[in-house]
Amino acid sequence: MLRILLVEDEENIRETVKLNFEMENFEVVTAEDGRRALKHAGEQHFDVMIVDVMLPEVSGFQVVEQIRLTNRDTPIIFLTAKDQAQDRIQGLKKGADDYLTKPFVFEELLLRVNRLIERTSKSPEVQPDLFRFGSNQVNFATYEARGNQGTFTLTKKEAMLLKLLTERRGEVVSRQQILQSVWGYDVYPSTRTIDNFILSFRKYFEQDPKNPAHFLSVRGVGYKFVA
Repeated sequence: MLRILLVEDEENIRETVKLNFEMENFEVVTAEDGRRALKHAGEQHFDVMIVDVMLPEVSGFQVVEQIRLTNRDTPIIFLTAKDQAQDRIQGLKKGADDYLTKPFVFEELLLRVNRLIERTSKSPEVQPDLFRFGSNQVNFATYEARGNQGTFTLTKKEAMLLKLLTERRGEVVSRQQILQSVWGYDVYPSTRTIDNFILSFRKYFEQDPKNPAHFLSVRGVGYKFVA
């Protein structure tokens, strides 16, 4: 039985969509807010996720961004009342595969879900998630990296932070954004922890760690990755 994670804060919509999918022989796990969605996504396997954008506490955009740091494969559909082009573009940039606006017809949502699942199941074997910059290389699927000291293995948190920075290359990412995306929304480490991670990245990947070319500090804000 195919499994769906349905994240929707409006109870009537959540229960109606859940019932309809169950009638189509799907198993549906629901969450009414972003925190519960992240908990379910981190603990269970799903064949597709349907995520509302306007959620309490943690927005759908933030939920998908955090999920994509460790899960690139599960198809995600945004379900939302926001229908501006810029909203759709932002949703796709965060890692969604599709975007359906409210109000919607269930048959259309079902069709989109089935097509995403079919496409995923028929896709060829995924190549390693490699990222190269300068003479460095990182495999985000295996956490293996190559830098100044040869080949080594990143920790999960190092890989998540590095992925966040590289996916936002050229943008300043605040310490608060880093804490929320990499460490979650319940328990934060000190911001000094982030600084230590960046120092490690410079040691791993910079030709001159004291004069970094890739991992730049932005005083009073956070960090920026430059390829």
